[in-house]
Amino acid sequence: MSALFPFINPPSDLVGSNEFPLYTEIAWDFKNDCPIIENGEFKIIEGNEALRVWCYFALKTNRYEHTVLSFDYGNEVISLIGQSYSKGLTISEIDRFIKEALLINPYIEEVYVSDISFNDTLLAANIKITTIYGEGEVII
Repeated sequence: MSALFPFINPPSDLVGSNEFPLYTEIAWDFKNDCPIIENGEFKIIEGNEALRVWCYFALKTNRYEHTVLSFDYGNEVISLIGQSYSKGLTISEIDRFIKEALLINPYIEEVYVSDISFNDTLLAANIKITTIYGEGEVII
């Protein structure tokens, strides 16, 4: 371990380990935009399905807007509103902002964005992610 911060000692079982705990999240009903509750309890999901929920929220959250969240969380797509960029540059920036928003998660290894389309009020894109659990798809 580096002596750069000699007073910080990480747990010995995590030093040199590349394993992450199983990612879990509350199941989300994307159509109705609410959590899924079964038998009075939040339904818990794991792996790629849980990461899909995380991606959904990261893409719905404007970066730097909420002081309770890390400035690493969320996306900057809203900053493109009102800009007079060409369509090609706007699509390129949307692609970059989506990738930056999702690749901050250590469980996500690669992000592929395709079929970006937008009009005055709607942005749509197909997003495929490769995670430590395999491939998944997020559609916004």
